[in-house]
Amino acid sequence: MQLKRVVVTGMGALTPIGNNLKAYWEGLRTGKSGSAPITYFDTEKFKTKFACELKEFDPNDYFDRKEVRKLDRFAQYALVSSDEAIADSGIDLDNVDKFRVGVIWGAGIGGLETFQNEVIGYAEGDGTPRFNPFFIPKMIADIAPGNISIKHGFMGPNYTTVSACASSANAMIDALNYIRLGHCDVIVTGGSEAAVTIAGMGGFNAMHALSTRNESPETASRPFDATRDGFVLGEGAGALVLEEYEHAKARGAKIYAEVAGGGMSSDAYHMTAPHPEGIGVVRVMENCLRDAGLKPEDVDAINTHGTSTPLGDVAELKAISKVFGAHASKININSTKSMTGHLWGAAGAIEAIASILAMEHNLVPPTINHSVVDEEIDPSLNLTLNKAQPREVKVAMSNTFGFGGHNACVLFKKIG
Repeated sequence: MQLKRVVVTGMGALTPIGNNLKAYWEGLRTGKSGSAPITYFDTEKFKTKFACELKEFDPNDYFDRKEVRKLDRFAQYALVSSDEAIADSGIDLDNVDKFRVGVIWGAGIGGLETFQNEVIGYAEGDGTPRFNPFFIPKMIADIAPGNISIKHGFMGPNYTTVSACASSANAMIDALNYIRLGHCDVIVTGGSEAAVTIAGMGGFNAMHALSTRNESPETASRPFDATRDGFVLGEGAGALVLEEYEHAKARGAKIYAEVAGGGMSSDAYHMTAPHPEGIGVVRVMENCLRDAGLKPEDVDAINTHGTSTPLGDVAELKAISKVFGAHASKININSTKSMTGHLWGAAGAIEAIASILAMEHNLVPPTINHSVVDEEIDPSLNLTLNKAQPREVKVAMSNTFGFGGHNACVLFKKIG
């Protein structure tokens, strides 16, 4: 069958470097760091005392008091970013066929803060099980797309993809496939996460996954730098409206980019470590190129997974060199996690948005905080270090890899 073309017609962002799409791009363009000391709880006894929190976000600006009590922060973030994306798309909600509009969302954990607080409350009580009646619906990862669909009346496919850091990239790939197979006209997709909590920070510290650069949190997320010592945990959400091309054209929608293809693979190797040979990462990029019908030399920019971990960064760059060969040195490679930190389940969404904005503005955001060359990294690669670089970007790739060996890759291209 002839697959339908799929385009991006709306975007919304709620990130540690900007609370809407415009502010997010300004943060990316200028190389802004979102990392700072944690304000949500006392970190005195924690190994890591900083994170990429949202700045000046007040849920009462978006929801009434009753709604705030019913929504975990990850669900609040989902609603705020998706509202921006839907408004940005210009879709007429009164006339669209809502049976053909879906919501496919990504979350690696979901309502971690709700779960944590309810357990703490029980442990500190007298043993009587006094749990909040909203405990379960606030916590479950699928409540974010559920709430988006309830608010807008979307009655198409509705669910959450859970694949750790790859969650929202998997959501976008599912959305792409539902539309190009003809099952939907429009899907709101993306991801949200709110893991900057006592349990989240404690758990990641116990794994030795986080940077402990407490003396300089703003420079702690330093992908590809020889002194990198772990990722910086972030929070927030990114939302994209994906739409069938002819449907978008018929209503005169602004089109940001075409979703050219998506690829998935598994390392099948380790719970948290990347495969030393990068087999899964090589395969996911090859699968994505094949799905998009593009050649390696077509790609202009790659927003890497680039978490700032000692093993992961080198493994990914070696995989890029293997897949792209001599063309690898001609690609602008970057890691926007150097600015936003690692939003876990929302990472794929905000990084896809960064890739699309780079195409729109012909400017590749920088990999900030680089100062010491890592001799294990091929010096011929252009890692877009410290300053944004002007570049016409016709095709952009976005990589996300999750604990458990989950790999997802999405390709976007300009409409020509």
